[in-house]
Order: sequence, then structure tokens, then C-alpha cells
Amino acid sequence: MDFDFSDDQQQLRDAVRKWVDKGYDFDRRRAIVKAGGFDRSVYAQLAELGLAGLYISEDDGGMGMGPIEGMVVMEELGRGIVMEPLAQTLIAGGVISGYAPDAVKAAWLPKIAGGESLVVLAYQEQKARYRLDTCEATATQSGDSWSVTGYKSIVPAGDQADAFLVPANANGKMALFLVEKSASGVAARGYGTQDGSRAAEVAFKSSPATLVTSEGQTALGHAVDIGIAALCAEAVGVLDKTMDVTVEYMNTRKQFGATLSSFQALKHRVADMKMQLELARSMSYYASLKLNAPTDERRRALARAKYQLGVSMRFIGQQSVQLHGGIGVTEEYIVSHYFKKLTQLEMTFGDTLDHLGEVSERMQDTAGVFA
Repeated sequence: MDFDFSDDQQQLRDAVRKWVDKGYDFDRRRAIVKAGGFDRSVYAQLAELGLAGLYISEDDGGMGMGPIEGMVVMEELGRGIVMEPLAQTLIAGGVISGYAPDAVKAAWLPKIAGGESLVVLAYQEQKARYRLDTCEATATQSGDSWSVTGYKSIVPAGDQADAFLVPANANGKMALFLVEKSASGVAARGYGTQDGSRAAEVAFKSSPATLVTSEGQTALGHAVDIGIAALCAEAVGVLDKTMDVTVEYMNTRKQFGATLSSFQALKHRVADMKMQLELARSMSYYASLKLNAPTDERRRALARAKYQLGVSMRFIGQQSVQLHGGIGVTEEYIVSHYFKKLTQLEMTFGDTLDHLGEVSERMQDTAGVFA
């Protein structure tokens, strides 16, 4: 199998990396965190690069690209620990393109692709933990109109978004709706998260809604899988940069008159970190390559990938902090922010143990071990 990137994909990577290096340095990121964890001008710059329309067809104003391009972009944003939620835009673009009726596509896809509207997935509920089949939000139909009532937790940039993709029970079956933040009955309470970005608790009270699809369970599963693939790629970028910072520190920091990189025991720890990084990278590739596979195959693949990424994120994050010593957990030093990001990513879209259970449930009777 050929794992080389095409010229177009490499050019896309270079463009995003240049933007991160020049337009999103550590000082700017810290300023954004202090200002609340979201900068609309940064999101607009991502849209100007065409990234908001990555999964939207050219006919609808997007770039008409696919999972591999999404992976390339998210890796580079991960290297800069960019907080603006482009992964949520990829989810919105992919789900609306794949499931919504033409009228909804025409109304929303050009605005999403152009960066005019930030649409985020609001699916988590307090009693659901990570289960996708648990939903207490309800939708009521009156003629051709719908309204949604419910409460969603930890919605990324929920107080900054323009609209939400909301799963709700309609006529005894989960459906997926689009609810504008400006609609009546919508209330969002925002707060900062562990990595410095924003999330919100969002309440809907008989809020006017647009039906995206009556096959809400299928669409929600696909939305979460798009998010997991983006998260895996973002995590690889964070891990790459964490490794770079750690190795640079070990090559300059001296102990007992010698650099840390000269101690054999520490070299072995870095070698173990490198192995976990490459395992994470290969599973991120696997996740992106399987993103358009049939549902059962895709769900198995994404659970496997998220499990391995969780293991790698925890190991590399912890080892990096330990190799740095006390400075590794200070607010002023960048590696602590990479560690926070890795910790939050491990808990997003299902933690490591949750996905281990998912992998176990989806194994065949013999798991391919016995004839």
C-alpha cells in the first residue's frame, strides 16, 4: 500500500504549517486563552485557507476534499495546539453533505464553507456518558415545523457557535436536527476547558429546529467517527511536537556536567515514546482510511484507533512531563500545555477504556485467535 502523500496534500500540509508557525505562536495562543479561549478572527483565517469547506463539495462552495486531506490539516493544527474547533466544522460539513435534504444543504453549506457560520455537534448528555444510543432530548412536530427540548453538555465552543447539530427523539426514534443559536428557547452557558479552549452547557426549550435526517442514530455515529478521525490526527500533531520539545530540552539541559540525552536510561525512555508515537500515527492513518467504509467496519476501525491513540497520548504526555521535571508542569512552559491538550483529547469522543470495551464488543466469537 502506498502511504506517500500526493503533491496537493503536501502543499496543503505546508500551507497550514506555515500559517501555524507564523500566525499562531505560543504568545498568541496564551493571549487567546486569557481572553476566553476562542478567537473568531482565527477561525476566519482558517476559513480563508479553505479549511472550513474541506468536506464540502465545490458546488456548495467548499474544497471537495476527503479524509486524508482532513488528517493532514488536523495534524498541523495539533502541532500548534490550535483551539478553534475546526474538527467540529468537518463534522458539520460531512454530516450535512451526507444526510441533509437539498434545501438544508443549500442554506447552510456555503455559509459553513465560507466561515460565516460555525456549526457544532451538541450530543452529549449528563446521563449518557459516552453512549450514542442514550438521548433524553425530544423533538415535537407541528405541521411542517419542528421544535427541540433538551439539555446538552460540554458542547465545543457552544457559546460562540452559530448553530448546533442536535440529536433528539422524534416519534420514538432518534433524529438529527439543526438549531440556530439565535432561536427562541436556546441558552448557552460557556466556560473554559482543561486545554484553554471553550465549551458550554446548552439548553433547548421548545426551540425551533430544522430536520437534518430522521436516521439520527446512523448520522450521529458517522458524525462522532468523523470527529474521532480528526481527533486522532490532531493528537499525532500534538505528540509530534511534544516529542520535539522534549528531545530539544534533553539535548540542552545538563545534569552532573552532561546533557540529559547522554544518559542511557533516559534514551531508552525516549525510544519507548517514539514507538508509541509511530503506533499512534499508523492508527491515525488507519482511522482516516476507514472513514468512508461501511458502518460496522468503520465503527470497529475508529474504536481501535481511538484506543491506541489514548494509550499513546497518556504514555508520551506523562513521560514528557517526567523527563522535564518540575518545569514540565509550569504555566510558562509550553510542554505543560501539550500535556493538557493530550489529557483532554484522550477523554473526548469516548475515553480509552470506553473504546477498549467497544473493540471487545465488536470482536468476532474467536477474535481471529482460534480456528
